[in-house]
Amino acid sequence: MTYQKNQDLLFELIKDKGILKQDVFNNIILNFKVLKQVLKEIADDLKDRISEVDDRIIIDYKDTGEFEAQVRVSGDLLVFQMHSNVFKFDMANSLWKSKYLEENPNRGFCGVINVYNFLNDSFKYNRVHDLGYLIGRIFINHENHFMVQGKRQLGFLYNDFVNSTVDKEKLKSIVQSAIIYSLDFDLLVPGYDLVKEVSVGQVNQVSDSLRLRTGKRLGFVFSNNSDEIEDEV
Repeated sequence: MTYQKNQDLLFELIKDKGILKQDVFNNIILNFKVLKQVLKEIADDLKDRISEVDDRIIIDYKDTGEFEAQVRVSGDLLVFQMHSNVFKFDMANSLWKSKYLEENPNRGFCGVINVYNFLNDSFKYNRVHDLGYLIGRIFINHENHFMVQGKRQLGFLYNDFVNSTVDKEKLKSIVQSAIIYSLDFDLLVPGYDLVKEVSVGQVNQVSDSLRLRTGKRLGFVFSNNSDEIEDEV
């Protein structure tokens, strides 16, 4: 190829891929703004209702930045983070065999919102060694088709990427499912052998920063494709 043909080819590639990724990014930004509204509405409603029953139970929404928002539900903290990059489904994904993606491969590029579950005390006491868990990933393309990868209802209620389009009502349902999962995902006592030894330094630090590592499943591991939990060897 001549220099000019290479330049023309390069220009078209940059133009097509650049426009696509900007379209996907702008769309995920818009959806994340709607998600923040949903988080606040759900949190405010639950907060008002629970305050009439027991004011010790804290429910709160916090906007922590352009790409992040948090919802505290009693002892749990859900963190919603929008990734700033655009991702393409792995070519081994069965979605590439669908007519929807075969007609237009650009539909396989998505923005991603990750949903994490932490113990609220991990942030409150700055326990930097505590563990959190990725409980769901929301994928949205430039046409608003979406799916969720996640545990339990998050994994099977929202997995029809080809036919499902996201809107405010769908986001409400996803958030409710995430909160339900987190509340059912209880803190388990870690295995004795994992905590039977502790250093003097750790004990001295407990009183001011509680740095003994804590996580809902500390001492246990998730099976990759299920919610089954096994003792960590």
